[in-house]
Amino acid sequence: MNKNTLKGMGLATTLRAGFRYLAACLMKRPETNLENFYINRFGKVLYSMFFEGYTEKLWGRYPSEISADWDAQRVKGLSIWAIIKDMFSKLTSKKNNDNVETSLIEQFWYPKYGPGQLWELVDTKVQEFGGKILLHHGVKTIHTKNGCIRSVVCDTPEGTKELTGDIFISSMPIQDLITGMAECEDEAVKEIAAGLPYRDFVTVGLLVNRLELENKAERKTLGNIIPDCWIYVQDKSVKLGRIQIFNNWSPYMVEKPEDTVWIGLEYFCRENDAFWNMSDQECIAFAQKELIQMGVIQGTRC
Repeated sequence: MNKNTLKGMGLATTLRAGFRYLAACLMKRPETNLENFYINRFGKVLYSMFFEGYTEKLWGRYPSEISADWDAQRVKGLSIWAIIKDMFSKLTSKKNNDNVETSLIEQFWYPKYGPGQLWELVDTKVQEFGGKILLHHGVKTIHTKNGCIRSVVCDTPEGTKELTGDIFISSMPIQDLITGMAECEDEAVKEIAAGLPYRDFVTVGLLVNRLELENKAERKTLGNIIPDCWIYVQDKSVKLGRIQIFNNWSPYMVEKPEDTVWIGLEYFCRENDAFWNMSDQECIAFAQKELIQMGVIQGTRC
């Protein structure tokens, strides 16, 4: 939120947003769903502009169908008042990441060559401590005893193997974890796990010559591209949910950051739906068409 935001919204929309925010402060809605949660903190106008469409894209459900506590942790203490305080802290040059809401942090540490470096470091540390990383091992069955996991049966390049251990850490979807437990006899637990809905995620990477977005910020960037790491797309006329600009995460992730822009286009979907089942070329063509429609790139820029 800054002068450019207010200029982009225009006087009429800004006034409507302000009055609807005041109305929301005076007449709080029962926070029985995520829609009411957002309206209570931002007012109806700002909710419709920034949260309604994006939330539906992200979760595949309208905000009134989602529990208030489901997404509340994502915005945590963020509110109009928190944004106003952040604006004044910038003007007085007293902003400190230690005292700002997570959603408003503007500086953070990031691996030089991307988040994959984190797992490369984990691999190195595990081996330094005498551990071993087993790749291409797909967990097939989980054996439990007295409420603890005792072993896992895996499909491996050498065939089926059973691996035992004292401590197991799972990163599997809970649905798959419970389904894989051979000794689980609690039908209620299995029924709940089987009914969990999951949302999937596809990133389409495009290397473009330039973006048709002018850098109006005071912050200078390599190649004078806009300084954003992420751009959230609330526009309901496109499926695209978010744009990542990898040059701004780290220029070392791009071969020629002075001449090209590497972007990741994030699409939210469900496994085996129409978008999920697109071929790579179909995804790329779909993404390019939406970027051209939004004026982010020109048709000849990819």
